[in-house]
Amino acid sequence: MNQPLFLQPIFQERIWGGTALKEQFGYPLPSENTGECWAISAHPNGPSIVKNGPFKGKTLIELWDNHPELFGNQKEQVFPLLTKILDANADLSVQVHPNDDYADKHENGELGKTECWYIIDCKPGAELIYGHTAKSKEELVSLIEAGSWDQFLRRVPVAPGDFFYVPSGTIHALCEGTLVLETQQSSDTTYRVYDYDRFDHQGNKRELHLQKAIDVSTVPHHDAKQNVHIESKPGVEITSFIKEKYFSVYKWEIDGRAEFTQDQPFLLVSIIEGNGKITINNESNSIVKGDHFILPTQTEQFTIEGQLKAIVSHI
Repeated sequence: MNQPLFLQPIFQERIWGGTALKEQFGYPLPSENTGECWAISAHPNGPSIVKNGPFKGKTLIELWDNHPELFGNQKEQVFPLLTKILDANADLSVQVHPNDDYADKHENGELGKTECWYIIDCKPGAELIYGHTAKSKEELVSLIEAGSWDQFLRRVPVAPGDFFYVPSGTIHALCEGTLVLETQQSSDTTYRVYDYDRFDHQGNKRELHLQKAIDVSTVPHHDAKQNVHIESKPGVEITSFIKEKYFSVYKWEIDGRAEFTQDQPFLLVSIIEGNGKITINNESNSIVKGDHFILPTQTEQFTIEGQLKAIVSHI
């Protein structure tokens, strides 16, 4: 198999979701409170389904388990990455994620959750919560217990095209009016620290996970270092955002015709703007905004033509 594996997104309704995924990408949404598009997922809570080729109708979980040759015969038990698009129509809860060791011990073998965000779009003046001001665990506990959120939380302005690396242990939250592509470990574990005293659809306050959040929070907070690098090649500008333990993430801005060599076990590709076509061994597939696909190990050489932007990741 040397052709792209196009995937059917899975949509998740959230109390803070909206309709931007339909407005921006044309996706058919289950409701007007759709917060997450699980675009490339082999997590049991929302596995993607292959849309084309000999594996049409199979889940990404099935492919990972039964066809490891597509992914370079990796040793991980589960597909390691998860690509989402998030519509923060309202503020998300202030939250923190565990690392692998803590999640394995306390969440039935779940992976930890280190993630990163590419800001696709946002309203003027938008911001997000990234980190906190506490200098010690004692101060962190004191500020949380006192509800001193304005004093405790760090707010950062955002603009389209910004990129944030969010290691496990980082207290964070997307805020109202942001549309984000998230690349993360394949985990669905979130510890809520604060939820603005909101009620769910059943009239109950959403659960907080304060002790676990305190356990895993990094104190003091340090902004994650990033070494953004931009490289221009014929037909494409490649922005390298992050190369870390769990993933590397890039943006491809294609204008014309660009040739690529596959030098990773597999690539995850999300088209976030424009359209074009991808050609492998003289076989072409059209690609448009909102498409998500995996290029397997066997895809050694390929060409992309058009005017488009893509977010690309690999392990």
